[in-house]
Amino acid sequence: MPLLVADPVTVLSEQRHRLEELVRTHSTPQQLALRARIIMQAADEVSVRASARELGVWPKTVRYWRKRWREASDRQPVPERLADAPRPGAPATFTAEQICALVAMTCEKPSESERPISHWSQREIADEAMRRGLISNISQRSVGRFLKKVRQ
Repeated sequence: MPLLVADPVTVLSEQRHRLEELVRTHSTPQQLALRARIIMQAADEVSVRASARELGVWPKTVRYWRKRWREASDRQPVPERLADAPRPGAPATFTAEQICALVAMTCEKPSESERPISHWSQREIADEAMRRGLISNISQRSVGRFLKKVRQ
């Protein structure tokens, strides 16, 4: 059975420098560092199986990232080339502007909105946002998620 040879991967010197930087930096997410190692080994002509064995991943994973690297534009920044592909799914229900307006509204006192309460609750925020027309329909749980993101 003939031995399969992987397609060559070209890495420019400035790209190589950026890949090495990603691998060395402690704050780099591990998945990004792993992908950078895969590409550096591909540039060093390490076989798919040897690279997979050394990095502890499936050969399919190595082939996938080598292919993604080859198909990307050389002008595309290295971290972008190694980033996850967009995921399928439903589009966002709320726009960033709607969320900002909702959060800004919570900075107002409830009494200014003619609400007989001293502090906002998630339910009151949702009701007031719909009353003002900021959002046509929103649950108190969604309000809670947005406010939790703001606190982080």
